[in-house]
Amino acid sequence: MHIQEHIITNLPVFDIKDTSEKILEFFQDTTYSHIAILEDGRFLGLFSEIDADGLLPDSKIEDFRYELQSFFARRETNWLDVLEVFARNEANLLPILNEKEEVVGYYCLTDIVAEFIDTPFFTDPGSILVVATGIKDYSFSEIAQIVESNNAKLIGGFITDTQNDIVQVTLKITANNYNKVVQTFRRYNYHILFGNSDDEFLEDLKKRSDYLDKYLNV
Repeated sequence: MHIQEHIITNLPVFDIKDTSEKILEFFQDTTYSHIAILEDGRFLGLFSEIDADGLLPDSKIEDFRYELQSFFARRETNWLDVLEVFARNEANLLPILNEKEEVVGYYCLTDIVAEFIDTPFFTDPGSILVVATGIKDYSFSEIAQIVESNNAKLIGGFITDTQNDIVQVTLKITANNYNKVVQTFRRYNYHILFGNSDDEFLEDLKKRSDYLDKYLNV
């Protein structure tokens, strides 16, 4: 995926010597979670919208230097790592730095998630299957072998949860021989947590849309 096509270059950056009024105006006019702060033209950190609640318009950003957060991406950062940075920092705006530590633009979470949803995992027809097994027993090669040994194709898969030594894997497979695939997973002592058709999966996603909208507008 070419997420570089989604770099936003028309959003501001602020200098550490600026007044807080500029930051207050920015957050009042947008739904972004953070904004980049520079010192001598180089990235210093990010000011959070949450911290803006206590700002006075005539105060200096300098007064909050030690509250700035430090996370960013590079142009060459792949989309999975970009999504990880967003999630780890509960952000919806991410600055992109060049080799001189200058801010060359931003990624917006909505744009990156939209790019992810446009992948074959979501767009190609198929069936969703969520399986769970012990983390010590987990083997993606075995999962692929189970699917393909039943003359089905693995469209995609990723780990969606790990807790209490249990790993949960969400798979999308072609619909042919679906029941045989499920039965084989059970024979290999996988627990089937979720399994249905594309239409039902999309309906389930729709039910979760309120949560997604809330997350995208952090």
